[in-house]
Amino acid sequence: MTDTREAEAARALIASLDLTDLNETCTEADVAALCARAATPEGAVAAICIWPRFVAGARAGLAPGIRIATVVNFPLGSDDPAQTARDAAAALADGADEIDMVIDYQRLAADPEYVERQVRTVKAACGGAVLKAILETGELMEPDLIAKAARAALAGGADFLKTSTGKTARHASLEAAKIMLAAIAAAGGRAGFKASGGIKTFEDARAYHDLAEALCGAGWATPRHFRIGASGVLADLLAVAAGTPRSGAKGAY
Repeated sequence: MTDTREAEAARALIASLDLTDLNETCTEADVAALCARAATPEGAVAAICIWPRFVAGARAGLAPGIRIATVVNFPLGSDDPAQTARDAAAALADGADEIDMVIDYQRLAADPEYVERQVRTVKAACGGAVLKAILETGELMEPDLIAKAARAALAGGADFLKTSTGKTARHASLEAAKIMLAAIAAAGGRAGFKASGGIKTFEDARAYHDLAEALCGAGWATPRHFRIGASGVLADLLAVAAGTPRSGAKGAY
C-alpha cells in the first residue's frame, strides 16, 4: 500500500506533467483523448504537449487551467531561426501557451554563439510565452557539450531547459539533468527544467524532482520551474497517488 508521502509526491508530479503525444500517427481523436486524460482524479496536469496542427482545436477539450505546449524546429533543430520564430508565433496565435523548440545541437560544438542567437530569435517571437529549449542531451553526450548548450540557451533567454525530444536512441538521464540544473542554479534559478524521454515510472519521475530540489533549493521544483514530459508515466503516478496496484507503465511516447 502506498504511504502518504509517496501519494503526495505522485500528485505533485502529476501537477508538473506535460502530458505528451508527439507520435507521428497522432490524430484529432488521439488529442481529444489526451485532453480528457489531462484532468485526472488526482488533479490536473500542468500542460499537454502536441503537434502544432492540433493546437487550435485542443482548447475546447481541455479543463480550465491546463496549458497547451507545442513543438517547433522539431526534432532535428536545423531549421532557419527566422522560420522557427514564425512557426512559434503561428502556434501562439492558434492558442498555444508554451513553445518547446529544439536547438541546433549538431552545430553547437563548432558555434555555440549560433545556438544563443537561435534561441534569442525564437524568444523574441514568443514574448511573454514560455519557451523551452530542447538540448537533445543524449546526442550531445559529452558533459562539456551539455554544459555549453545549457549556457547558450539560457543566454538566449530560454525559460526552460529540456533534455530531449524523445525521438532519438538516448533520452533523458540524471547525469545530463545534473549538468543542466547546475547551469540553471548558476544563472540564478530563474529558468526551469524539463526532463523528457524514457520516463516510465513514479520512481523515474521522482528522481528528477529530487535532483532539482537538491540543486536548485527546497520548494523550487513546482510546475513553474519543473516539468516531466511523458504520457505513459501517468498511469503509474495515478496508481501511486491512489494507492492502487501498479501494473507498469508503457513508453514515454
